[in-house]
Amino acid sequence: QVQLVESGGGLVQPGGSLRLSCAASGTSFSINVMGWYRQAPGKQRELVASILSSGSATYADSVKGRFTISRDNAKKMVYMQMNSLKPEDTAVYYCNRVGSLPWPWGQGTQVTVSS
Repeated sequence: QVQLVESGGGLVQPGGSLRLSCAASGTSFSINVMGWYRQAPGKQRELVASILSSGSATYADSVKGRFTISRDNAKKMVYMQMNSLKPEDTAVYYCNRVGSLPWPWGQGTQVTVSS
């Protein structure tokens, strides 16, 4: 049974930073492309960043240059450093694999950007 646990969210002012973490268990983590998704109120869940096992990453245009995804295969962890946060980044953030049937979603971590 795969389990994903996200953490690191919070309330931050515009221009601030947060670092999200995702711990995966019960899976062959290293072979999967991993990603961070987000879902804002009333909107569909969207993929904002993904990372190959090699460390090569891609980003949605809305976060490019501000967010950085990384992973530690030995620890089965995925991270996302979020800088220059904007109010429109407010959402619940989730991690999951990309390009395959998603694992069961974790509870996510709330990020709120507001002054």
